[in-house]
Amino acid sequence: MAKHLDLEEQEQLAELRHFWTTYGNVISWVLIVVFGAVAAWNGWQYWQRTQAAQAAFLYDEVERAARAGDVPKVERAFADIKDKFGSTTYAQQAGLLAARTLADKGNSDGAKAALGWVAEKSSDEGYRTLARLRLAGLLVEAKSYDEALKLLVAPVPAEFDPLVADRKGDIHLLQGNKTEAKSEYTKAWKGLDERAEYRRLVEIKLSALGVDTKSLAPATATATVGASKS
Repeated sequence: MAKHLDLEEQEQLAELRHFWTTYGNVISWVLIVVFGAVAAWNGWQYWQRTQAAQAAFLYDEVERAARAGDVPKVERAFADIKDKFGSTTYAQQAGLLAARTLADKGNSDGAKAALGWVAEKSSDEGYRTLARLRLAGLLVEAKSYDEALKLLVAPVPAEFDPLVADRKGDIHLLQGNKTEAKSEYTKAWKGLDERAEYRRLVEIKLSALGVDTKSLAPATATATVGASKS
């Protein structure tokens, strides 16, 4: 009986050796690829977490300096986060914050540079649009109206369309182009939620230009109001 079992074990070992000889290299390479991919993924995740943590620390530096009104420190901290972690969301938020601080402190050129960087480098359409809107505002203050309008030509996410139209309306009005201003303000008014406070501001601008916003209401709504009165 023992000899019979020994023979069976020897046959199984022989089959195992044959299988490993035939497929061993393939299995080894598959395992190497699988474990290598897992290790690479874990390494990537760790690197991402490390980058985010370091970027968050530098953003806090920008924020603290901004609250203190320390312009040199704001500039240094923003330069650090931009150079080391420019692709992160923290860097783009830092750019917007630094620009606001610099503008408030009278450093218009520094603010424009920070906003220009966000508008050009950010991977987020929302941040890019915000940067362009704020940069256009600084250009308007400098009376660079044509340059500001060019900045607002780029496509933006739909939710920003009314804000862009309103800013264009302001620029056209400052240039004395009332017809274009009315057109842009009308786009802004129609695009904003009727409950939004900002819409009331746009309505005031339209009224100042002689536009009655009741005339801008959809025809169906006007018909319904008329029917209810009769």
